[in-house]
Amino acid sequence: MTSLKPFSVRRGLLTVAIAAAGMTGLALPASAHAAEAPVAPRVSASASVDYGTWQRDVRAVIDQAHTYVQDRTAEPAPGEKLAIVLDIDNTSLETYFDWWFPQAVAPTRDLARYADARGVDIFFVTARPDFIYPATYYNLDHEGYPVAGLYGRSIPDLFAEVSAYKTAQRAAIEQRGYTIIANIGNNTTDLVGGHAERTFKLPDYNGTLD
Repeated sequence: MTSLKPFSVRRGLLTVAIAAAGMTGLALPASAHAAEAPVAPRVSASASVDYGTWQRDVRAVIDQAHTYVQDRTAEPAPGEKLAIVLDIDNTSLETYFDWWFPQAVAPTRDLARYADARGVDIFFVTARPDFIYPATYYNLDHEGYPVAGLYGRSIPDLFAEVSAYKTAQRAAIEQRGYTIIANIGNNTTDLVGGHAERTFKLPDYNGTLD
C-alpha cells in the first residue's frame, strides 16, 4: 500500500477515529460488501443543514457523475487502467450528520460500486491523518465501499496546503499507470490542481460541511 499522507480538523474527526478504533480493536474485518438493509439517518441535534435537502443535492451531482462514468467506461482503451478518486468526509461518509458512527453517503457508494463493477478502481484521498488508517479503512469497508487505495496525511503533510497534498496524491495514482476519470469531493481543496478528467463538487453550503 502506498504510504498515506495533512489534517484540516474536520468536525469530530478524532472522535470518529477513537470510537471506530475502540469498536474494532484496529482490526480489519472480512469484506462487508454485501448489500445491507437501509438504515434511517442519525441526525446530529446540532445539525443546521437539512438532511433531506442535502441528500437531494448530492444525488443531483452524483447522477451527473454516474452518466459520465457510464459513458466513459463503455469502450475503454485496451489496457487502460481507470480510477475514481473520492474525498471521505461528507462525500463518502456522512460525518456531519453522525460523527460517531458515520454511514455511507448512499449515492456516492452506489456510484463507487457501479464503477468498480465496470473495472474502475476506487481510491480515497482524505485530509485525515494516516495514523487513523485502520479505523478509516474499517468504516469504508463496513459501509460497503470497494477500496483500491486509501491516502491519508503523514505528520509532515499536516503543515502543507490541503489542496497541494491532494493534488500530489492524484499525481501519485497516475504514476501507477491509472487514468483518473473522475474526482469527487465537497470542497474546492478536493478538486483543484488537475490530475483528473472530470471533477464533481458536492454541496458544502458555504463551508458548513467541511
